[in-house]
Amino acid sequence: MWIFNGDLVNKELAKSTSIFGLKLWVVIGICSGTFVVLVLFVLSLCIKSRRKSTTNKHSLKKLALSSATINFTPSVSKEIPEVASPLSEIQIDIGKSEHKVVFGDYFGHQSRNLNQNNNNPRVSTSVGTSGETHKSTGSKSGGSGVPEVSHLGWGHWYTLRELKEATGGLSPENVIGEGGYGIVYRGVLPDNNVVAVKNLFNNRGQAEKEFKVEVEIIGRVRHKNLVRLLGYCVEGEYRMLVYDYVDNGNLDQWIHGDIGGEVSPLTWEIRMNIILGTARGLAYLHEGLEPKVVHRDVKSSNILLDRNWNSKVSDFGLAKLLCSETSHVTTRVMGTFGYVAPEYASTGMLNERSDVYSFGVLVMEIITGRAPVDYNRPHDEVHLVMWLKTMVSNRRTEEVLDPKIPERPTAKALKRALLVALRCVDPDSRKRPKMGHVIHMFEMDELLLNDEQQKMAGDGFGSRPIYSKRTLGRPEPNSR
Repeated sequence: MWIFNGDLVNKELAKSTSIFGLKLWVVIGICSGTFVVLVLFVLSLCIKSRRKSTTNKHSLKKLALSSATINFTPSVSKEIPEVASPLSEIQIDIGKSEHKVVFGDYFGHQSRNLNQNNNNPRVSTSVGTSGETHKSTGSKSGGSGVPEVSHLGWGHWYTLRELKEATGGLSPENVIGEGGYGIVYRGVLPDNNVVAVKNLFNNRGQAEKEFKVEVEIIGRVRHKNLVRLLGYCVEGEYRMLVYDYVDNGNLDQWIHGDIGGEVSPLTWEIRMNIILGTARGLAYLHEGLEPKVVHRDVKSSNILLDRNWNSKVSDFGLAKLLCSETSHVTTRVMGTFGYVAPEYASTGMLNERSDVYSFGVLVMEIITGRAPVDYNRPHDEVHLVMWLKTMVSNRRTEEVLDPKIPERPTAKALKRALLVALRCVDPDSRKRPKMGHVIHMFEMDELLLNDEQQKMAGDGFGSRPIYSKRTLGRPEPNSR
């Protein structure tokens, strides 16, 4: 009978071997570990091979299903591609006249040379809610009638034929504005609703990018101080956006145009109403949405006015989405010369404070009636921000008011509005107030102004229209 001898085993394991003089137990341990590693490696290869074969089977099934399916619905990407360009291409649009909206009475006098070639046959598809696909050539696209419901969950998917009929075949007589990304037409739908149709320039880069930004994000935005996007058209090479029509022109026309003659219809109260409404619209973009939206091109020609002087911020084609509490560096500076924040122009650093700066310039423009940059003025008055800072520091605030304003505000009201504007254009972006704070400051200003007006009326000095903070910026029912 064999008897286990532990001492003998230990003695044998402790013997040195010919493999680098290692002891026997060390060699046995190394061999065992190597065997375990090899087994695990083989198992992992088997599992990986099995997963790959399963994936290939699913891919073949999907391919077979897609080839067998006739009806389909195209999808619009929810990603916003950023086209990178060298830092040397940082640029600001200078001297561009964007979205200069004209009145309906002037349509017959407009003449623009549009490069619209409708003779080339284009094959496109329009997909309805039932999933049917209709092929069309040229302008013979889709069917007329009620606009189809958007597959994005909001608005309408208009056909090219509907929008061409609404705009008189994209007639130059119906052009009401032109921007860096497209031409805006006045259109009348079959239900007699008046709309603004924005036909994007189809340069395959900027136009499609702008289209995706506006359709995916702005289409869901609803605020009384923002121009509402009603729907869109994607057909062949055409990319069109359909907006609510605002029928009283834009702020740039009313401040710098010949409308009203020597006396502007924009009283001080109306101007404060416009400023507050614009601030509310921007505050909603910055603080009421997630992710937040930065406009990037706040200026007077992008502030539309309805018949009750309610302001509506337009042109979100340059909007940039941001994550909360972050800044974004972009290699292409978008905006209009005179309105662009200095840190954005020099570094490409973009956040909502950039819009605050542009808003501050806009407030100065509304108060003074001067353009942000005017080379026709004396050298020290060319740049509005610098000139206004000099006038305020020299205690000459009474001299900056637009001479076309029919009734001058009180000195206190003027100074308070100027101080808010100066805070918005602070060179240090961190010191600029948020738009929500700007609204609070202007609302307090309006309450103080109302008290002064009521006191003047009680003393027999006459009365002027009183705007409470509840009525400021509120659009009237059915107003456009």
